[in-house]
Amino acid sequence: MRIPPARWVALAGTVCISFSAVFVALASVSPTTAAFWRGAYALPILFAFGWAVRSRDTRSQRLRLAAVIAGAFLGVDLFFWHNSIDRIGAGLATVAAHSQIVFVGIIAWLLYRHLPTRRTLGFGALIILGVTLISGLGRADAFGSQPVSGAVFGVLAGLSYAWFIIVLQASNPQGSAPAVATLLDATIGMLAASAVLGAFTGDLSLAPSWPAHGWLILLAIVAQVVGWTLLAHALPRLPALTVSVIILAQPMLAVLWGRIILSETLSPLQASGVALVLIGLVAVNSQRSLVTDRALALEPT
Repeated sequence: MRIPPARWVALAGTVCISFSAVFVALASVSPTTAAFWRGAYALPILFAFGWAVRSRDTRSQRLRLAAVIAGAFLGVDLFFWHNSIDRIGAGLATVAAHSQIVFVGIIAWLLYRHLPTRRTLGFGALIILGVTLISGLGRADAFGSQPVSGAVFGVLAGLSYAWFIIVLQASNPQGSAPAVATLLDATIGMLAASAVLGAFTGDLSLAPSWPAHGWLILLAIVAQVVGWTLLAHALPRLPALTVSVIILAQPMLAVLWGRIILSETLSPLQASGVALVLIGLVAVNSQRSLVTDRALALEPT
């Protein structure tokens, strides 16, 4: 069987994960419940895949632990993101969470001294302005039950997701393990963090119900297993710029699915915020380099 070009595999994975927020909204369960069962339903499938490729996993225990810690950050990200979905809907929450690109730059700046270019800083500010407008600025026509807190939760999700990306990348240097093995470890960490957060908030439900768990099963299979496995397969085979542009389809599609499936109607101010965030994301990802030459010279070897 001929495998499609990597860019089409990456696009298919992005389409899969773009339904995540819609499935969470349709399940209508607590944020920690959605995150916990997403991992619980995905874990047996990922374990089967991981067992099949275990002989190719050459990572140390330290690196495997790093992947689990990365998953814990993902669990925190999902907690904030699902709270954001409850407050401002699937489309706006996904766009707000993509503020992670700003936080990745800040963290890389602090950890690796990767100094961002002035253009990167400028478009990062544009993204933050867009997220501010997504909050609706307290206007009565803003979409969502709690648009301001929803936007704040979206930004906190972006910060947590940025740490997930940084730590996950460090957990598999030079592709020393198959992507599915790293994803398995990260899912274990995500499941553990969701259980802890659920115990802390007291809103974790372990009793399956229908149709909520039908949507959560779809969330686990379509997004956590299929979507992320496709992306994990394609990402190492594509230029970083190509990957960044393809993944930008996620927030665009999430807004579209929110409008078509959930009848989410944005206020003009919020629609302007979405436009600013997407313009900022496209502009940042279209740059040949996001850091200055000086930053590259200071990068540790």
